[in-house]
Amino acid sequence: MDDLAGFLRTRRARVAPAAVGIPADSRRRVEGLRREEVAHLSGVSVDYYVRLEQGRATQPSEQVLDALARVLGLDETERGHLHRLARQPRRRAKAPGGRVRPELLRVLGLVAGAPAMVMDHRMDVLAGNRLAGLLFGRPMPGLNIARHLFLEEAESGLYADWEQCTRDVVGHLRLAAGEHPEDPRLATLIGELAMGCERFRRLWARADVRARTHGVKSYRHPLVGLLELHQENFALPHEPGMELVVLSAAPDTPAEDGLRLLAALDTPAPEAHS
Repeated sequence: MDDLAGFLRTRRARVAPAAVGIPADSRRRVEGLRREEVAHLSGVSVDYYVRLEQGRATQPSEQVLDALARVLGLDETERGHLHRLARQPRRRAKAPGGRVRPELLRVLGLVAGAPAMVMDHRMDVLAGNRLAGLLFGRPMPGLNIARHLFLEEAESGLYADWEQCTRDVVGHLRLAAGEHPEDPRLATLIGELAMGCERFRRLWARADVRARTHGVKSYRHPLVGLLELHQENFALPHEPGMELVVLSAAPDTPAEDGLRLLAALDTPAPEAHS
């Protein structure tokens, strides 16, 4: 699903020559840096770097990876992804399962004033509280955020900032593909999204990676209107691949009023369960 060679090619293509001190040349026909330029700036031989991009060189040293990350201008998330791709063992660990502990479900149900859900590395929602069900207008188990975003809701649906959400989600799936390269369910999901959505194909080809941490998410709910919520992702250390995601509203804002109104609706929604 993802490999070191492809990641290096896409990162090289985005680096402007002027950013690394190479004079502009009107005759240049290569987007970004040439292979020999990356090799020279990183202190490795051209032949070795070419073999890296062709997938014929294995186990590059930490020093080589750090030099490549510096030349290619990688951020912290991308650096981690680069090292992970370079260190993929021949036999990978089994992908995490999808069972949510009863104790975690109980905690999820205690979150009353904000939509909250447990999500895995495939962006499958394994459990959600009542407000999450009301926000998405459907039961939580069985919902996949990526599929919902690209194939079900599209631009006119629930996601007010659809284009930014699509970039974030593809970046998250890229990271997951690097961490779980032999997960058949993840591979199937990526194939389904690629077959069904041109925007997904274009974003996937860019090979951008993004970590799920926190940020503002805007939803356009059909009954309560625009909800600007803060998303916070809490990694669950003893539940590999799972995160607790909470969408909260700032005090004294229209979003806080909107969540109160949403919670008061009589529309049936599932309580926390998996």
